[in-house]
Amino acid sequence: MSERKVLTKYYPPDFDPSKIARTRGPKTPGPKVQTVRLMAPFSMKCTSCGEYIYKGRKFNARKETTDEKYLAIPIFRFYIRCTRCSGEITFKTDPKNMDYSCEKGAKRNFEVWRQNPGEGNGGEMETDQERLDRLEAEEAEMGVMENLETKVVDAKREMEIADALDEIRTRNARNERAGKKVEVEDIVKKAEEAKEMERRRIEKEDEEAVRRAFMGEDGEKVRRLSGDEDAALKTAPITADDAGRAAEAMPPPSFKRAPKKKRDLGAALGIKKKASLV
Repeated sequence: MSERKVLTKYYPPDFDPSKIARTRGPKTPGPKVQTVRLMAPFSMKCTSCGEYIYKGRKFNARKETTDEKYLAIPIFRFYIRCTRCSGEITFKTDPKNMDYSCEKGAKRNFEVWRQNPGEGNGGEMETDQERLDRLEAEEAEMGVMENLETKVVDAKREMEIADALDEIRTRNARNERAGKKVEVEDIVKKAEEAKEMERRRIEKEDEEAVRRAFMGEDGEKVRRLSGDEDAALKTAPITADDAGRAAEAMPPPSFKRAPKKKRDLGAALGIKKKASLV
């Protein structure tokens, strides 16, 4: 089995390197073409078989440099094959719109964000005058938006000024109340004096009621017994007359057994007895 990586090459005995002449071939006429690896720049539909080719699909394409230029920027053309019918599809760069334009073999899918303001459903592109008018209208609309923003800022400033004025009024009112503090203290002092006079009046009325309660029928004041007089009364002997009067006042003892009243447990449980029919 031969080696995959050959380090030495075989030269025949009659090999003469001087016989190998370097020659330049003629340049190929026409545009320069080279093979490149690229991805589909947009979604498209093949016009031959209807196959959809989505954006990002990789292809081995032929790149051709055309004679067209836009502001000294060369325009390139690319050739790819349909993945289903192998039909040739060509598209080229569009530096004016910073995009690609499909030439033949496929139709680019509709994209909303690529629709121009002056282009409707199958309508023509807007002219330069229409574009200028549209730009002026947009500038006027921007001016209206700026005026609206200015009005919003002015309204916000007025609200801040109104809040500051309210705060100043509140502070002035608080200062006025602080100036009237002396008058408030006088009113409080008078109220306390009136309350003290009322308390004294109530105390005098209580003393008068107590004095009247401890006056006797003959107008003499009832005197409370001292400690010695109270002890003398407690140690005084009880006479027979006093005992007889105390015995008469006490009821005689009774040794009769009192019957215990039965509790009606049925009534406590909510049970009602039926009345007898007899």
